[in-house]
Amino acid sequence: MIRHIEFANLCNFRDVGGYAAQDGRTVRWQRLYRADSLGWLAGDDLPAFHALRVRTVIDLRHPFEVERAGRVPETEGLRYRNLPVEGRRWNLAEFREETGVERYLADRYLEVTEDGVDNLRAAVETVAVADNAPVVIHCAAGKDRTGLLTALILALVGVAEDDIVADYALTGLATERFISDWRTRHPDAPMWPGFGLAPAQAMRLFLDDLTERHGSVQRYVTDVLQVDRATIAGLRENLLTDSISCG
Repeated sequence: MIRHIEFANLCNFRDVGGYAAQDGRTVRWQRLYRADSLGWLAGDDLPAFHALRVRTVIDLRHPFEVERAGRVPETEGLRYRNLPVEGRRWNLAEFREETGVERYLADRYLEVTEDGVDNLRAAVETVAVADNAPVVIHCAAGKDRTGLLTALILALVGVAEDDIVADYALTGLATERFISDWRTRHPDAPMWPGFGLAPAQAMRLFLDDLTERHGSVQRYVTDVLQVDRATIAGLRENLLTDSISCG
């Protein structure tokens, strides 16, 4: 199966299927996708997107981002949920070269786990409903908010941390194009040293810190997000195969 799906106007759209999970099962292909802003879909990208038969879009951006950059084009039967998860805006003055991009990003992700509780829970519950699939999760670059939520979901279905980290870091394959496209769209916008980057260690630090705070990713989801066991069971039923096959 193909993980990266090519679009003319998107650079970070990919399938989250194929990762080994619990009991010899794997994450099913063509059930959960992650992406950069679907507001950029246009032209030949539209029939390519429709061919995926996506039923539900979870947009993690702020409403002002949606208004400024657009949302997924309306399509009959497509369910759209705008679930912004960031509370605090990033303060780039807090970035320190000596601690690195990885530490700065991990700290921002931890803030989301504090500020975005209600909408993170709603997003997990949405993905857990089989009738909503296929689902696309997206934000602006498809790496930070999208990467965090995807990491939580993969952890809940039993994907190993190394694979969660590797999935996050795959955004690096799109970084050069994302930066180029961003500069074209925003020629005068400032760019901090970590713009567009998704270093593996950032996700590793985030998962380690979340575990230190709450005991495990699963405990964070059940104790803080208040996602019940039935929802987690539904998530696994919806996203995992019944055997070791990847179908």
